[in-house]
Amino acid sequence: MEARAGIPAEAIGRIAAEMDSSLGGGHGSGFSLRGVNGWLQGRTMYGGASSFLAYAAARKARPDLPPLRAAQIGFIAPVGPDVDITVSTLREGKSVANIQTDLHSGGALAHRAAWAFGRARASNGIIAAPRAENFVPYEDMEVLGSPEGQHFVNNYELRRGEAKGETRPGTVRRWVRLKDRDGLDPMGELVLIGDTLPPGSVKAMERHGPLSSINWSFTLLGDSPTTRDGWWLLETASNYLSDGFSSETLRMWNADGVQVMHGIQSVAIFG
Repeated sequence: MEARAGIPAEAIGRIAAEMDSSLGGGHGSGFSLRGVNGWLQGRTMYGGASSFLAYAAARKARPDLPPLRAAQIGFIAPVGPDVDITVSTLREGKSVANIQTDLHSGGALAHRAAWAFGRARASNGIIAAPRAENFVPYEDMEVLGSPEGQHFVNNYELRRGEAKGETRPGTVRRWVRLKDRDGLDPMGELVLIGDTLPPGSVKAMERHGPLSSINWSFTLLGDSPTTRDGWWLLETASNYLSDGFSSETLRMWNADGVQVMHGIQSVAIFG
């Protein structure tokens, strides 16, 4: 699909829904998008948005895929508003399909992801999804404005995630809701918003400075995530910060405090 220049940010779900060009499915399917504005942060696209476009392309190329179970994403180079995405099947077994997406921008490979889609089987034991600690419902939390300089965050409504006076070193927690969820499937919505928050290490940095996500790996806790009124609770927490790098744990819960996503991430600190 060749999108018009200047596509408004809130239309990203509809862009994905219309990404069914005549290229067909299977090995080597490709899609082009032009003018995907409104999701940029600095000189690159917000990582959740570029990952969402890659996920949507995989879904369009292979509509027969089972539910998404996990992903490993590499943020290789800056992603601009014009992107080309190729989708290839690495291996497909009876239960799990491994799909690779390559996203090129500005003539360079900028984003590569390995997606694992898996069919449900009879359970051999059950461990329930964890619940959020120190959980405060979104209805009881104050509304927050968008952080200065992070224009893509204007696509969200934000609320405080921790009660006033409750602080934890190297941890950021916020309630997040997309202003426009039109055209998003439940898993696509989680991919889109899962990397929204800044790394928890920002709370430990001695001075302000640029930073960038290097990668993002996550697993989904279940195959049919649901919440109330579109609200999700997100948290980033630094496990280690030194020598210009931070190791982060990313978690997401629904409006009832049940975890739906668990991830890890490496962040480069340039300041």
